[in-house]
Amino acid sequence: MSHETLDAAARTLPAEAIDAIERAATSAHRHEELFSERAANIRQSAVRDVFDISLRPGLVSLAGGSPYLQSLPLDRLAATAAAIIAEEGLTALQYGGGQGTQELRAQICEVMAAEGILDARPENVVITAGSQSAQDVATKVFCNPGDVVLVEDPTYVGALNTFEAYQVQVETVEMDQDGLVPDLLEAKIAALQLAGKNIKFLYTIPSFNNPSGITLDEGRRQRIVDICRNANILVLEDNPYGLLRFEGELLAPLRADNPADVIYLGSFSKIFAPGLRIGWALVPEHLQRRYYLAAEAVTLCPPALNQMLVSAYLRDYDWKGQIETYRGLYAERCRAMLTALEEHMPAGTSWTTPEGGFFVWVTLPDGVDTYPLLHKAIDAGVVFIPGAAFTPSDEPSNKLRLAYSAVPPEAITEGVRRLAPVLREAIAAL
Repeated sequence: MSHETLDAAARTLPAEAIDAIERAATSAHRHEELFSERAANIRQSAVRDVFDISLRPGLVSLAGGSPYLQSLPLDRLAATAAAIIAEEGLTALQYGGGQGTQELRAQICEVMAAEGILDARPENVVITAGSQSAQDVATKVFCNPGDVVLVEDPTYVGALNTFEAYQVQVETVEMDQDGLVPDLLEAKIAALQLAGKNIKFLYTIPSFNNPSGITLDEGRRQRIVDICRNANILVLEDNPYGLLRFEGELLAPLRADNPADVIYLGSFSKIFAPGLRIGWALVPEHLQRRYYLAAEAVTLCPPALNQMLVSAYLRDYDWKGQIETYRGLYAERCRAMLTALEEHMPAGTSWTTPEGGFFVWVTLPDGVDTYPLLHKAIDAGVVFIPGAAFTPSDEPSNKLRLAYSAVPPEAITEGVRRLAPVLREAIAAL
């Protein structure tokens, strides 16, 4: 059965029938027996499931966490890219060093300094294919099958996919409105160690968490690292949104005062252009070599042309001014989202109030499963991501993620207006 036929069938067949068709289509071939055990844990992201749907004309997509690239000077960037190829093409189109260019690694240290990491050195920076690749390398280097990785609940779906692919046991720690709860983290670590589990690292998005938009309180940050250090657990800090605080002083990353205990992951996907797939890891010096060799084994070398374009952007453009533009844009769109939710959401719903980043996390009453509501929302002309995508649990979720970053304010308002009756109907059915 073709994908087109399957898509058509999906409109009329129950989900279990579609699952049976998919299993039959993939299990009949003799090569099925060649898959590794790891392959069974590789699943398609729920975000990817709705990505193509969100491109349909007429739909308002509140699903994708994409930056608003229309605010970039695209004509000038095109000229810069052309000049790099014309003048430095033999370097830009050739293999490069596995760790990344010296220029870009030095510039990345300047970017991190803007956030409060003042002691980073280029030799401890490893350029990766976005921070997604950096997560993959960290899991490969530190985790054996059955090891434990701690995550916030909820957490980034791409990280969950990576951990599950490496057959890691993912354990969640609850958050409140101020982020990860230190006492709960300490209790979780103690319980797992008592059970004989081997905990390798805490994966955390402390600033404007994806998907919740919650920020870890400044007063909790050092305690989180101290708890992990005392248990000999690394901290894997993923901070793609840290520079996108709407107003006020930036919160110092966990890595700022903890160079030996935190692997810091950064990315140009949210502050420049995700299509370039350039991110990085700032790795403690004593861990750097093995991490770097593992990264090199995956990609051989980061793309030189992309790195050179990022370097030119950081060198020749007002990248800090562009971040200020992004902050203003996203703050306006977040306000539009919160205003629309206040106006249209039915009684019984609640949501987070982000101080930066791309996302709002909506909670419905207990008993509502947001996953089946996705199809009803699509019929109503709006797309969101169900909350079940952001947890390792197989239990239904009464939560959903709304993204405002790439959507004009008037479209945000319309999208929330379309979504509200779907949620109201689901709540009324309880």
